[in-house]
Amino acid sequence: MILLLSFDTKLLKYAELAVKVGVNIQKDQYLYISCSTDNLKLAQIITKIAYKNGAKQVFVDISDDELVRARYEGAPKDSFDFFPPWKVQEREWLAEHGAAFLSISSQNPDLLKGIERDRIMAFQKASGQALANYYHWLQADKFSWSVIAAPSKAWAAKVFPHLPEEQQIDALWQAIFAATRIDVENPVEAWHAHDQELHSKADYLNAKQFKSLHYTAPGTDLTIELPPHHVWTGGSSKSTQGQTFMANMPTEEIFTAPLKTGVNGYVSSTKPLSYGGNIIDNFTLTFKDGRIIDVKAEQGQEILASLIETDEGAHYLGEIALVPHKSPISQSNLLFYNTLFDENASNHLAIGSAYAFCIEGGKEMTSEELNAHGLNQSLTHVDFMIGSNKMNINGITHDDQIDPIFRDGNWAF
Repeated sequence: MILLLSFDTKLLKYAELAVKVGVNIQKDQYLYISCSTDNLKLAQIITKIAYKNGAKQVFVDISDDELVRARYEGAPKDSFDFFPPWKVQEREWLAEHGAAFLSISSQNPDLLKGIERDRIMAFQKASGQALANYYHWLQADKFSWSVIAAPSKAWAAKVFPHLPEEQQIDALWQAIFAATRIDVENPVEAWHAHDQELHSKADYLNAKQFKSLHYTAPGTDLTIELPPHHVWTGGSSKSTQGQTFMANMPTEEIFTAPLKTGVNGYVSSTKPLSYGGNIIDNFTLTFKDGRIIDVKAEQGQEILASLIETDEGAHYLGEIALVPHKSPISQSNLLFYNTLFDENASNHLAIGSAYAFCIEGGKEMTSEELNAHGLNQSLTHVDFMIGSNKMNINGITHDDQIDPIFRDGNWAF
């Protein structure tokens, strides 16, 4: 049942959901929050709720889009190869001491439009290298973490350009609340029920242990092999300390890792990708033995090509995710220009590193062991959307039987 609630009530419920379900804060646990100046109010509410639920100390890392843009426009070019070591030490120390990490996403999709490509890619590479340990731990679920979103003025204008300026932020807030089930009587209970449904889909696919998946759609004919003992997952995760958390809110996906060298064919995007403050749109990637061998994009081709050159692992895929076209975000018919939302409206793939937990025993494996089992390693992990109501996916068994997984963009089982 949808409830008519005031904005402040919805915001409070949203903050509670982030603390109780997102990172699932525990008594005497540290919490690290990253947010922008646009969303200090939400960060303040989350901080208060975290302390009420037993957090030991909350650390807030604040960014500002105008300051970020000023740096890219005015700083010396050689400064983008530098990432502050104290920021690395902060995250690693907190991770080693069992902290939870919460990110509030609100960046302007066009923040770095017109900025020299080399500056953007130098920073992406420098930050990826500096935080390699942190991201490896994150992808192995060594700690609880979650990503939520909140509007900024520029992001709201991008999503709702047809509305008067004074209505845009409110409209984006209402879309976020709807996507995260804030409008129902008990959002926490609704999320637990949703979590169970996602896990049931993953259980079915895990029991099948398909040899490969075959995707067909306009502009797509792609075969993806799966590594032995791969693990499909979705909804909540569990840290190595046994703490349940929800990495993405919203989430509608079931995902696993592909066999690094087992991707062949071509795939076309169905939604724009917001990456590095730029939009990449209408692109096609061609694969041979897992490696991207050709890139074509109507918009942002140079940025996409630079992303793929981040390192050797960025030439391969690290994630395959299934999302039905009938998902709530897809049915809203909104283009969010934000991967957190757009990836949960569409089947998607990810360029770059795989999650260690997508293979049996992966959380305890080293990077070398994960690579030996066919999981890709990279400094980057970038999702892009490929699903539509015209996509069919077949699962191929080890005795070459064909099982339908998706028909016309939706689950076939």
